[in-house]
Amino acid sequence: MYSLAVYAMRDADSRGRFNQENYHDTRGIYERDRDRIIHCEAFRKLEYKTQVFVNHEGDYYRTRLTHTMEVSQIARSLAKRLGLNIELVEAVALAHDLGHTPFGHTGEAVLDRLLAGHGGFEHNRQSYRIVTSLERRYHGFDGLNLSYETLEGIIKHSYPYDTVYNADLEDKFSLKTVPVLESQIIDHADEIAYLNHDLDDGLESGLLDWQDLDSVRVWKETRARDAYSGGREIDKFRAISSLISLFINDLAENTLRLIEDHGIDSVAKLRKVNKSIAAFSGEVDELRLELKAYLYQNLYRHPKVERMRVSAERCIEGLYNTITAYPALLPLRYREEAEKTGLERAAADYIAGMTDRFAIEEHRRLNNAL
Repeated sequence: MYSLAVYAMRDADSRGRFNQENYHDTRGIYERDRDRIIHCEAFRKLEYKTQVFVNHEGDYYRTRLTHTMEVSQIARSLAKRLGLNIELVEAVALAHDLGHTPFGHTGEAVLDRLLAGHGGFEHNRQSYRIVTSLERRYHGFDGLNLSYETLEGIIKHSYPYDTVYNADLEDKFSLKTVPVLESQIIDHADEIAYLNHDLDDGLESGLLDWQDLDSVRVWKETRARDAYSGGREIDKFRAISSLISLFINDLAENTLRLIEDHGIDSVAKLRKVNKSIAAFSGEVDELRLELKAYLYQNLYRHPKVERMRVSAERCIEGLYNTITAYPALLPLRYREEAEKTGLERAAADYIAGMTDRFAIEEHRRLNNAL
């Protein structure tokens, strides 16, 4: 039987849900959270949302859904190494990107600019809106009625960088306090996943050349370079696997060291210490930053990716401007939402919930209406 560490979050210690419910089975609170997330509409739409390459560019490339599955798998591996609550880890991992717009961070940046006078737009806060308001699956309350700890993990993803968007939630979540370790590891699992699968997709697409990777220390100084020296497909998988293992092993070992150094023997002690305990070692963190910088320079800013980014910006901005000029274009549920939150926010909710292909088709339809 899997044994939880003393500092792990236990189901029995959860602060519960904001709405009381009666259940017909014996699932734990975080297990139920995980299942509700998997079955919600926003989760299914991740299949057709951009990671780096737009969905129609090829079946090989990652989408938000496959990315989310990889984050969950890496987070599970870390949770087992650290003795954490796997169901809570899974719930937060599976929910962490629900609020992403079509076209990835490009769509997010455009909506944030367009909503500058209306509270802005940030995908973690949008994930929170989805699971607390926009999903309509249950009688008696809006949203999915997730546990406090899962909601905290969603709102504090990438802690503490996004508190500016969430100031109104201070009373509920104490935004200056670190989340539990189950949530802390998600940000790192997210980065391990996207750095390595974006490297894989970049090599597959031909936008990156494996021989040029000698400029990246984590590639050159580990087994990755030797594994892929023949340039064969099977070797590429071994190379990426070796990099993922390096980051997971270091994160687990360094986090255990920090847990011991700070005397973390309970969730209460973690809250009192109030530091991000899940962390890479200094040496591996430098390697991570070098790989990240390489991908930004050579993949995320590649002319082909930039051309798609420009097209995506025009699509999102065109949709927003047209919808806010002609609110009757909004589906009924979003027109009702506009009466509560304002037209601008409702338009952003509608657009953020679109898949890449639906956004492209809707923009085309609106521009060729005559």
